[in-house]
Amino acid sequence: MDTTHIAARHVPAAASGHAAAALTERGYAIVRGAVPASLIAQVEADLEERFAATPFCQGGFYGERTKRFGRLLIRSPHMAGLVMHPAILALAAAALGPWCERIQLNLTQAIELHPGAPAQFPHRDQDMWAGETGRTEYLVNVMWPLSSFTEDNGATLIWPGSHGAAALSEAPAGEPVVAQVDPGDAIVFLGSTLHGAGANRSGRVRRGIIVSYCLGWLKPYENQWLAYPPDVARRFPPELAALVGYAQHRPNLGNFEGQCPSVLFDGYPDEPLAAIDALRPDQAALLAEHLAAQRKAHASEDAR
Repeated sequence: MDTTHIAARHVPAAASGHAAAALTERGYAIVRGAVPASLIAQVEADLEERFAATPFCQGGFYGERTKRFGRLLIRSPHMAGLVMHPAILALAAAALGPWCERIQLNLTQAIELHPGAPAQFPHRDQDMWAGETGRTEYLVNVMWPLSSFTEDNGATLIWPGSHGAAALSEAPAGEPVVAQVDPGDAIVFLGSTLHGAGANRSGRVRRGIIVSYCLGWLKPYENQWLAYPPDVARRFPPELAALVGYAQHRPNLGNFEGQCPSVLFDGYPDEPLAAIDALRPDQAALLAEHLAAQRKAHASEDAR
């Protein structure tokens, strides 16, 4: 089953446009019916055994009544339909595009919030990186609920308008929104948006999946090359392999011996490799002008 194309057909263009506007204006958007609930049910079934085997987290931030695990692309064949969702990727690319040449996968993480879990410390995920705040956006998060999110079971809390320049303020502005969603919906929010899991006061677990995308030149939260080494990533579709890091961020960032790291899909080379330029078009044009000027200068010297 090609879940990527199912996802592509499921979100109307108008809905994507509204989500983009909301992401810019409020720092978050809820996309209703982004994928069929049946796809989410398949993903949850694939992860069931891992949920049962995973121990509770340690520490107050991750939550001692919470289970978390990553590497979801190898745990469910249906995860690619979420990670490569065209409308969601378009939202992420639009939000992050001004600051990078290409985006990359930051993490895939399954979360199970158990009864008795307290509300999570409100935070901004961009604080993983000690970069400029208030202007640059580093990250786009997407929460895919596996079970319905309600106020009682710990639905994600989001502070509208707390993104961008407002992230320079320590105090949250106003009350949070309780993101009540059902399987098939998607909660999209910026890395500069203040948020946190709510308290689970119900008698049932709350499950969800976070998929996030970041600037292509950042170190991602989840070490993608360890999560998906070459012998695993070589089986991904080319676009997905590139998203998890098997592509260079021009100019030349993230190379292996001066070449695209996807060269490792054929195994580690027995012979030395030649480094190959990987430049942006504007850089390639400047280089061409420079080389042409050099050739002209050499030709003039030879003519004397």
